[in-house]
Amino acid sequence: MTVRPEAPHIPVLLDEVLDALAILPGETHVDGTFGAGGYTRAMLGKGAKVIAFDRDPDAIAGGQALVATEPGLTLIHREFSGLDQDLDALVDGVVLDIGVSSMQLDQAGRGFSFQGDGPLDMRMAQEGESAADFLNSADEAAIADVLYHYGEEPRSRRVAQAIVAARPLTRTGELATVVRKALGYRPHDKKDPATRTFQAIRIHVNRELDELAEGLAAAERALKPGGRLVVVTFHSLEDRMVKRFFRERAGQMPGGSRHLPEQAAARAPSFTKVGKAVRAGEAELARNPRARSATLRFATRTESPAWSAGRGRASGGELSQELGV
Repeated sequence: MTVRPEAPHIPVLLDEVLDALAILPGETHVDGTFGAGGYTRAMLGKGAKVIAFDRDPDAIAGGQALVATEPGLTLIHREFSGLDQDLDALVDGVVLDIGVSSMQLDQAGRGFSFQGDGPLDMRMAQEGESAADFLNSADEAAIADVLYHYGEEPRSRRVAQAIVAARPLTRTGELATVVRKALGYRPHDKKDPATRTFQAIRIHVNRELDELAEGLAAAERALKPGGRLVVVTFHSLEDRMVKRFFRERAGQMPGGSRHLPEQAAARAPSFTKVGKAVRAGEAELARNPRARSATLRFATRTESPAWSAGRGRASGGELSQELGV
């Protein structure tokens, strides 16, 4: 019997994810967001072969001990939007846990959180434009647009103006102070006003909504008939995209597209058995407050061709617009 290394944390909605995947021994499943390996360990424990992906080199390095003990695990350094490019055959299930991981949030040096001061980074892949690069070079209107669309910040222009006035910004603590001053902050406030700004900048820097749109399409191409796609999201922008994707692909969108009604009507549903949204129960909330914002959605792949032929079919921005963002 293989002894698995101790998992550093239990991912949210773990039991519900396993129920939705309905794993049978010997099946092949994809964990598109390996992180600390919580879902992967549980899937291996159900007898599945697992192909796991992560764009964060720290997650890949941290997963090597598990790879060494689990012959049924393949761990690949890649964004999950390209997961179908590394598969030799169609798979039985795909799970995507969207957003920043607890592992990333807890490391002040990664710059994702204002709970501890660190460099203003926020890059999941640890390459490309950082949060500091964006905030110190973009014009005020561009910053305001990111805060409004990705953080749903109602006073985005005020925050953007304050950020530009305070440049250069290099630390998470500096940014949090600027935002709090711009919006007004009292220590007893229930929610820190910097939360929306940090979320928006992180989503922008990592192209998270485009990545989600491309990843849903990649999973559609990767699943065999009867395969299950399970997605866990943590805020309304992501959840709306997933909900719309499943409804559209299952033929549940009223009237199709007014721009391309004939094309929409001609497509056979690529998913069926779309489940209702699942949220954490009281027991899980008591032991893991982060689960409060989590929503799980899932559906089953049909025998019909995937609606998206390949990753080059459309840019991420076009895909996310198709899904209503």
